[in-house]
Amino acid sequence: MDNTLIIWISIIAISAMGTLAHFLYDLTGEQRPIGLFTAVNESTWEHIKIAITPSLLWALYDGYYYGENPNYFCAKLMSLLVLVFFIPFIFYTYKRIIKKPVLLIDILTFYIAIILSQLTFYAIIGLAPMWYACTYLSAIALFIFFGCYMTLTLAPLKTFLFKDPITGKYGFRAHRNFFKNLKKKSKK
Repeated sequence: MDNTLIIWISIIAISAMGTLAHFLYDLTGEQRPIGLFTAVNESTWEHIKIAITPSLLWALYDGYYYGENPNYFCAKLMSLLVLVFFIPFIFYTYKRIIKKPVLLIDILTFYIAIILSQLTFYAIIGLAPMWYACTYLSAIALFIFFGCYMTLTLAPLKTFLFKDPITGKYGFRAHRNFFKNLKKKSKK
């Protein structure tokens, strides 16, 4: 299959899964195991998380096809780090300039970060083979990354990145059921 087509399929698949992950916690009746991988509040971290989760799921595909590429683990690690960097970078940069959040820009930020992430992955995959130590160090870093991902979901840091802007709380405690609130508003 053509690499350009694979890149676009990956962007569309990750974007669709990430969009679903924004609402899945509420749709599943607030199942805590689901909340480990989906958004449980409106913090910046939860928006990073809903980009990371489908990117990790997409690793089932790209690991199968590119797993033997010596650059694979480095490419996967760097693509995930692009998400972690660009979502807050774009969000807080535009907010500093405009002075308020804009939903359309927030949504575009999510998709732009996914595009940059996937372009990074496929660019690194296409490079000449990297030094073998890079493969091992990247594989170890991916395990550490995943551990941090789980830990920060269960025990978020008390910083702006993890604070829900609506409730002022962190993690699962910051959750406000979107669909219940929507029903309450429609009844008024």
